[in-house]
Amino acid sequence: MTHFPSDLTHPEKCRGCQASPELDFAFNFAFQPIVDIRTRDVFAHEALVRGPAGEGALSVLDRVNDNNRYRFDQRCRTQAIAEAMQLGMQSFLSINFLPNAVYRPELCIRSTLEAARQHNFPLDKLIFETIESDHLPDSRHLTNILRQYQEFGFKTAIDDFGAGYSGLTLLADFQPDLIKLDMALIRGVDQDRPRQAIVRAIVAMCSDLGIQVIAEGIETPGERDFLADSGIELMQGYLFAKPQFKGLPVIADAAWRAADTAH
Repeated sequence: MTHFPSDLTHPEKCRGCQASPELDFAFNFAFQPIVDIRTRDVFAHEALVRGPAGEGALSVLDRVNDNNRYRFDQRCRTQAIAEAMQLGMQSFLSINFLPNAVYRPELCIRSTLEAARQHNFPLDKLIFETIESDHLPDSRHLTNILRQYQEFGFKTAIDDFGAGYSGLTLLADFQPDLIKLDMALIRGVDQDRPRQAIVRAIVAMCSDLGIQVIAEGIETPGERDFLADSGIELMQGYLFAKPQFKGLPVIADAAWRAADTAH
């Protein structure tokens, strides 16, 4: 049974909550599915930040700075949960977080727990994902956050694996529930022998470590089919669905067909 902090109104607050000003800009989310090609189900939806009228992520992220980073990170969590419940989401919800906006995980997680309970979103359906190279001066801080999130009962994910400088070192110190292969490894993988060898090696390593692999950025049936043949069942990309602003996309039947016949 998962145990969560029982007193969410504890007076102790981390320094980020005390020092960070309220946000002076608004944003919403688009949602993109992560599919399980084996079951033809949506495994999760990733919440992707967008401007209030659907503007690109940079229109929002360019306004995040050292002063408001904490509030932005907190608002992303609580608002993504609220929007997911309004849409009737039944899958996992994957929320990106900023490690350098988390001072003490056990305190910074309180507003997230409050939002999940307020909106009746199952706590065991939350995934927290981040990029391992998010300009952290101390990688131990990231592993501490991820480790505590696992203890809370959340799934953890490392995004853009293969793009950072310390991916293998991170896996030696901490094993997340999921890793998302960087799309630079995926692009044209069905036609590229070096990429194929790297992907197969990562899949084998993660199998030994008990980590699920997500391939992101899939745009062609060839990429999908090679990855399926390599043992990857969780996939994300335009081939299946583009992010939908304030909505949950429908997966086109054609996105599954070749994978189905191959298995």
